[in-house]
Amino acid sequence: MRTCSQLLDVFGVALYSMLTLMSTMSLLLYLEECVFIYRKVPSPKKTTIMWVNGAAPVIATMACFGMWIPRATMFTDMTSNSYFAVVVYKVLILLIEESGGNETFLKRNYKKTFKISTGPCCCCCPCLPRVPVTRRMFFLLKLGALQYAILKTLLSILSIILWTNGNFDTSDLEITNTASWINPFIGVLTIISLWPVAIMFMNTCNTLRSVRIIPKYAMYQLVLVLSQLQTAIINVLALDGTIACSPQQLMIVEMFIITLVTRALYRRTYDPLPSDPHETDNDQNTNISLQAPQWEHAA
Repeated sequence: MRTCSQLLDVFGVALYSMLTLMSTMSLLLYLEECVFIYRKVPSPKKTTIMWVNGAAPVIATMACFGMWIPRATMFTDMTSNSYFAVVVYKVLILLIEESGGNETFLKRNYKKTFKISTGPCCCCCPCLPRVPVTRRMFFLLKLGALQYAILKTLLSILSIILWTNGNFDTSDLEITNTASWINPFIGVLTIISLWPVAIMFMNTCNTLRSVRIIPKYAMYQLVLVLSQLQTAIINVLALDGTIACSPQQLMIVEMFIITLVTRALYRRTYDPLPSDPHETDNDQNTNISLQAPQWEHAA
């Protein structure tokens, strides 16, 4: 039986080598960035940042394995999807930790209300009332994102077990196929988990502008679209015979570019937000009062 490299022509070998180099560079840049984050960022935020930053390099690495070993695509896709399920929860935790942590976040927002009419669940429901920030609401937001990280991993393991027994086939769209039941259920879990993260971001983005949370969140959204939605569309079109390609090659290039952008965003230190929302105003007033005698003396 011939190997994958023996089946490729000169152009194919050059293309695969270049894509392998891209995925390798993504992984090396991520490891170097982890060293920087470990030294410069305090705990526990540094662990969360490492998880979030690892989305693009992990997906690129798994796509490279799937490109060279097509029979392992089931395992590489499940690994990438399970990792990204954890990243969804970690993005929520990152928004909280950038706000100062659990207690500081609750203290800062205890008199505020959060708008929940946002995607992907309730973007068409602007009439929904605003919800006060309480510990119960805070717990539900975390639970909504955490359930996906847990259930997605368990369902991925179950899918692999069924696949090895011949009971899980994504190309079989019959109602009796287990994939026809598991995949839609995972889709529902995904939508439910994305909603709490979107709620948290929409209500904290103005406060966290100083740490460039908007471009960071945009990179997370881009990884979501490319790794989940784009891959699903390409796979469906490939099964239908409309196109004859796999998403791995395109995914490696996309994740390499995202790795470079996220490196520029995270490989730096930001000043933490003041624990007291009025602390900045008090500091400014203090500076003015200290400078006033100097102005009088100069006059």
